[in-house]
Amino acid sequence: MNAQARMECGPQHLKALQKANEVRLARAAVKRRVASGDMTAADVILACPAEVEGMAVSDLLMSQRRWGRTRCRKFLATIPLTENKPIGTLTERQRRAVAAELPVPSFTPSRPSHASERPAHIAPALAGAAV
Repeated sequence: MNAQARMECGPQHLKALQKANEVRLARAAVKRRVASGDMTAADVILACPAEVEGMAVSDLLMSQRRWGRTRCRKFLATIPLTENKPIGTLTERQRRAVAAELPVPSFTPSRPSHASERPAHIAPALAGAAV
């Protein structure tokens, strides 16, 4: 019986590492999408996908553009939530309160990536600069 338990120990910890890496990568992808503006933090909080259930609310809020620790703390103090509260443990009322108080992003997420796609008033200034 002990030999069998030891044999299962190896694959079990490898599976746990694999699962942790998958969750980490999924959270990073969500944070990148929030930072780029493809998805709002309010959408993530309301939908609460499985990969973000254990993520702290502050981690998600700070992934937004121009949100740091201070702004996050001040925002969460108005709702009364601790910054390390996992998203998955929020009640429906708390989710709605956070989503309602979050500002709607006012920037356009897509930025030109080539010189030919830059706005006309910027292109002449960059004509001599090496890209």
